[in-house]
Amino acid sequence: MQNLSNTITANDLISALTGDPEALDVHLELIERDVLIDGYSIKIHCHCLTVDGNGRVQPHRLAEFMRNTVADYAIPRSQLAKAKERDRKYNSTEAVAALIEQARRSFTDLAKTGEGGEMLLFLLAERYLQLPQILCKMDLKTDSRMHYHGADGVYASVTDSGVLKLYWGESKVYKSVKTAIKDCLASLVPFLVEPEHEEAQRERDLILLSDKADLSDPKLTDALKRYFDKNSVMSKRVQYCGVALVGFDASFYASDDTKAVANDIATAARAELENWCSIIGERLKAESLDQFELEFFCLPLPSAENFRSAFLKAMGKTA
Repeated sequence: MQNLSNTITANDLISALTGDPEALDVHLELIERDVLIDGYSIKIHCHCLTVDGNGRVQPHRLAEFMRNTVADYAIPRSQLAKAKERDRKYNSTEAVAALIEQARRSFTDLAKTGEGGEMLLFLLAERYLQLPQILCKMDLKTDSRMHYHGADGVYASVTDSGVLKLYWGESKVYKSVKTAIKDCLASLVPFLVEPEHEEAQRERDLILLSDKADLSDPKLTDALKRYFDKNSVMSKRVQYCGVALVGFDASFYASDDTKAVANDIATAARAELENWCSIIGERLKAESLDQFELEFFCLPLPSAENFRSAFLKAMGKTA
């Protein structure tokens, strides 16, 4: 019988989560959650932009909110913890402010950047699904104008029996919902389907996890890293799953000169969701992903391009 006394627990992972979930609700309204497709191990969640008291949706406010979470996303937890401790010691904000600036500078200014979608995936994974990010990919970039080659994020949960569920993350924000779904699921395939070998696409991220996985607490981090040590029996207790986000244009948002009604947006999104689920089901079958556990976010937007521009502006970048 294996000794599992040194495994991490679900509570250990929850303690690593960042941010106030209710703050996300200010900007994104849940339309449907845990929508199932018969024959597949997937849960689909749909959010829309919220409507304010003036009948407007505010993608720029969403982008500004995302900007304010940049250090949680882009800086390893242990670095943030040390900075906070230093600031407490010296009654300052200097160390954390430096990391926030470091985080902001790690983002690209490329007009076609997908980093906004990756950040949204992070926020929904952590604050909605309670799946903590365990590998900080932005910290691995050597050039702000280059994208990190690997999954868009790596998240985790643990079962009562000590099996680590490793969620490979992918996000796509496109004009077309069909193209976004197709490309997003295709991007997940190498991380889930490929056999284990040194040339597998996931291998680089697994090696990084064995060295750079971070839950802030050193003991918890060491316990987590055992799952990625090929010489440890714990490496056989990892289940690959996926968490994905697609953002896309939706025609049911009001035009700029028309007041939006939240109930109308929600009703229209629910009506369209059946079609989105059908597209997802077709692509799951085509990509042989039907047996993998997936959490899948659908985020209809007034304009995917305008969301990308709003994110670049909020981050102080130029499109």
